[in-house]
Amino acid sequence: MTIKNKIFPNIAEMADDAAIFLIKLVDHLRSDDYITLALSGGTTPVYIFNHIAVNYADKIAWNKIKVFWGDERCVPPESEDSNFGMASKNLLEKINIPAENIYRIYGENYPGFEAKRYSGVISEYVKPENGLPKFDLIMLGLGEDGHTASIFPDQIDLFKSSDICMPVMQPVTNQNRITITGGVINNAANVALFATGKSKAAIVAKMMNEGNQKYPAAMVKPVSGNLYRLFDQDAASLLPSGL
Repeated sequence: MTIKNKIFPNIAEMADDAAIFLIKLVDHLRSDDYITLALSGGTTPVYIFNHIAVNYADKIAWNKIKVFWGDERCVPPESEDSNFGMASKNLLEKINIPAENIYRIYGENYPGFEAKRYSGVISEYVKPENGLPKFDLIMLGLGEDGHTASIFPDQIDLFKSSDICMPVMQPVTNQNRITITGGVINNAANVALFATGKSKAAIVAKMMNEGNQKYPAAMVKPVSGNLYRLFDQDAASLLPSGL
């Protein structure tokens, strides 16, 4: 595992970095090949997706990218809570990506059924390694409670799961969700964990403490891949200098 921590002065430069990384991933591909990308929900991706759509719509070979989601709320796609809906509105509708390259989680389905169905979809299109799908890139957010994807602190055992997707419940709101497991996250070739804003500063500092393993975000350690932790200055404000 290789870990790279990056601190940006603003979200725009963070989004530029993400877009350039995507370009590098697809530029070396054969015409009939593709990469697999799992998107995140949350507030930070709204800005990142919009920035990429405005500035990189014609600079990235979207036809070489198959898009999935790391988690989804169990709501219809038109709901304001839908991660798919957010990504569609802020990115996918603004770029030239083939509809057949988009594989959403059906949040309107029964959670247990959908976790199994989506596991099958991922298995069909994401090449396996170590007995699990190996995404080329998984984007993750960071919750103020230390959760990532939809793996919450009381569900940290999902980092030991051999399943691909699982139905989970948000512990405060009791909202049903679908999430990829920690095993899939840590099997990826590249994982990008994003955090922005002063509200994330405390949990960023706790997560970066190598001895602190009670937060799911601290368990993100791709076994044979690269981990990129990307923060803006506000989110990194409580970290020691020289990171």
